[in-house]
Amino acid sequence: MSFPGADHGAVFAQLTLRVTQTLSRLQQARGVTVGCSAKRAVWGCGKTTLHHYLPLPGAASARCGALRPVLICFALVNRPYILDLQPDRSLVRRLLEAGLSVYLIDWDDPDESDRRIDLEDYIESHLGGAVRHILASHDLDALNLLGVCQGGVLSLVYTALHRERIANLVTLTTPVDFHTPDNLLSKWVRRIDTRLIEASGNIPGEVLNALFLALMPFRLTQQKYVRLLSGSAEPQAIEDFVRMEKWIFDSPPQAAVALAQFVRWFYQENRLIRGTLEIAGRRVNLGDIRQPLLNLYALEDHIVPAAASAVLKDCVGSRDYSACAIATGHIGMYVSRAARREIPARIISWLSERG
Repeated sequence: MSFPGADHGAVFAQLTLRVTQTLSRLQQARGVTVGCSAKRAVWGCGKTTLHHYLPLPGAASARCGALRPVLICFALVNRPYILDLQPDRSLVRRLLEAGLSVYLIDWDDPDESDRRIDLEDYIESHLGGAVRHILASHDLDALNLLGVCQGGVLSLVYTALHRERIANLVTLTTPVDFHTPDNLLSKWVRRIDTRLIEASGNIPGEVLNALFLALMPFRLTQQKYVRLLSGSAEPQAIEDFVRMEKWIFDSPPQAAVALAQFVRWFYQENRLIRGTLEIAGRRVNLGDIRQPLLNLYALEDHIVPAAASAVLKDCVGSRDYSACAIATGHIGMYVSRAARREIPARIISWLSERG
């Protein structure tokens, strides 16, 4: 960007002002549509809703159409529409185009009446209830489960406890070892008093946003806006950027007890990989996961370091384990060109081979 006749100080001041104004406008992001694929609510538990995506007319593969349905379990801390952001950036749409039957769990917004919901509730009643509904609807004994980020952790736990209900498991940007040396988020929350979280009530989404952005403050705030303002972006590129920003700043509140448990059990005590996690009075042993497993993770992930995901290979009991590391970051795994090209194709072909 250049401003003829202006000194560098004036240029910097003007650029800073534009960045600040743009950031404020993008955080509002009003009128920006998100989610592109038609779906209907088919089941619910508390604030949680299970959606079934409508088939796309002329969806390609009869073979994929004959496969077991896919249930997507996303993170509690973010909105799942990042997986269906717009037609050219939609994992959901690529799965539908292949003829797969796709379901998605939307955790929605817990209010103060939900502050006592714990991880056992989310895993056994909400995720488990969704699984049971789908199996009953399709008269099946097992389905395909796709767990994303924190939702991947919940999916690993559920599969270890109920492996007879899961035919194939796919994990995407899913942490397993929460104490790898490069896990900055884990180091930051290691000394948080989780009793205060429970006592304080539900945590607003804005608090978690601030934490995530603080992990890489320059890259995740000023730098990306400078790149946007410095370029000659087409209107479509600006719209895409705004849609992405809407998702980043649209984080739901978190149920106090469940969040406190997740921080304590996983980030602080690393119970999943140590084999000390118990849910509903049962020990969670990753070695009990014996079904085919596909693990997809990012090499440049600042939230879930690659090493935190890659270790899954040494923990599960599956003899059919596949992994794919992609050269992008955490959010890039959902929307980058590399991920859009590679991830849906890998999932579809992997499931087809195990139909």
